[in-house]
Amino acid sequence: MTKIKICGLTRPEDIETVNEYLPDYIGFIFAESKRQVDDSKARELKLILDPRISAVGVFVNDDISRIIKLCRLGIIDLIQLHGDEDDGYIRELKQKIPNPVIKAIRIKNRESFRTNSCGNSDFLLFDTYHEELYGGSGETFDWSAVGRTKKPYFLAGGIHNDNVRQAIAQLHPYAVDISSGVEKNGYKDSEMIREIITNIREYENGRK
Repeated sequence: MTKIKICGLTRPEDIETVNEYLPDYIGFIFAESKRQVDDSKARELKLILDPRISAVGVFVNDDISRIIKLCRLGIIDLIQLHGDEDDGYIRELKQKIPNPVIKAIRIKNRESFRTNSCGNSDFLLFDTYHEELYGGSGETFDWSAVGRTKKPYFLAGGIHNDNVRQAIAQLHPYAVDISSGVEKNGYKDSEMIREIITNIREYENGRK
């Protein structure tokens, strides 16, 4: 069963929606972004999040001590590194806290897939390469560029209700990561979240 992550939650009403439809993961973006939340806002949102949903903290080249603090306070359950963090950075994190680490790789072509090594991460995340953005572009990439990997991975980059079934059928990712695909006028939309989660689960149930 493909896992579901809804990323970039910023408001209590976003939490109310995911509590109703229960994706496997949600994401709080701590990096500079239009969806950015600060530590106190993330804490406020995590307190009302259904405990069956795991919270992922998304960081770009952040200070390790900040990430450790957020994990130890229970504000985030998993760590997503979306910048230039290398294996040494991940190793240092994992020596200090047990939280799983997701390392994002921005896919430009097959070569960019082959030349990325993140041996210390628990998961990978494949996203669209953009010269000016580390993520959140809302654009898809050429899925044929994704080669074989032993690690479970999240598929991001322009996933929405009209292409999510194709994405799952073609790549069989561990999880799909959805953000702009469930937004309207810059905010998460409850009905769009309901539609895509229902769509994914109906598709998965039909494959059993």
